[in-house]
Amino acid sequence: MSLDHNIRLALNLLIPKIKAQRQRSSQPVILGITGLQGSGKSTWADRIVSLLTSEHELHTITISLDDLYNTHEDLVALRSTNTLYRTRGQPGTHDVALAAKFFKDLKEYTGEDGSSLQIPSFDKSRFNGEGDRAPEYEWPTINKKPDVVVLEGWCLGFRPLSPSEVEARRQTSSLLKQHRTEHLQEVNQNLAKYCEVFMGPQHFDFLIHIDTEDLQNVYTWRLQQEHALIRAKGSGMADAEVSAFIDLYMPGYLLYLDGLREGLFGEEKEKQVRIVLDKGREVVKVNLL
Repeated sequence: MSLDHNIRLALNLLIPKIKAQRQRSSQPVILGITGLQGSGKSTWADRIVSLLTSEHELHTITISLDDLYNTHEDLVALRSTNTLYRTRGQPGTHDVALAAKFFKDLKEYTGEDGSSLQIPSFDKSRFNGEGDRAPEYEWPTINKKPDVVVLEGWCLGFRPLSPSEVEARRQTSSLLKQHRTEHLQEVNQNLAKYCEVFMGPQHFDFLIHIDTEDLQNVYTWRLQQEHALIRAKGSGMADAEVSAFIDLYMPGYLLYLDGLREGLFGEEKEKQVRIVLDKGREVVKVNLL
């Protein structure tokens, strides 16, 4: 099946619910899209924005969790404090205050009287690919209140564990043991803060989760993406660097993915779609949780 077919398949499970929610509330519907590294979540997010806008007449915008990163200066300062902060991405590398302000402004925004709303943006090309927050004059601007806001990110839907559970899982995983207990606990505490402020189930209306049964597929997918980048631009990470890069995301999957697979919304059913991909990124299973 084509990628477009798969995206429509997942989205169609939520369309009636999204429209009903929009009729009940004046606030934008918040649709989360979460997925493994290399699974194509950004492509899914862009296509869903297009489909909701063009085929369902729902004014839809998107923001990535990546757009909420700390500044380059702050990201560099974090690197020496925790092995998991060697690259951006972990809970703790984002600006929680910026996220809180954006979603507060979004809730209050009416689009009336010619007012506009800026969407934070992170420029990954700055500092030779290390990235930095884009200057505000480059941030995208909207002039109309959106019907739907798509928020996409690799760790959306993760929920913090108790400190004892974090340590228990660390003791059973050689990969988790590569990181000090206090480093894992710090990320866990930051995740709790994220969930409180903007990323917990209370902040979403619906969620699409792109998953796989074999986490080794993540390495294959990310390598494919890097090879495509090299073909297109002539430079990129070596295979060993890509593997080391993915290794820094694996602790999050090992700690929190089971909880996400059980469902983000608890007793509230049919608000989360889980799409399971095989090694070739073909959809093998779709569940409405």
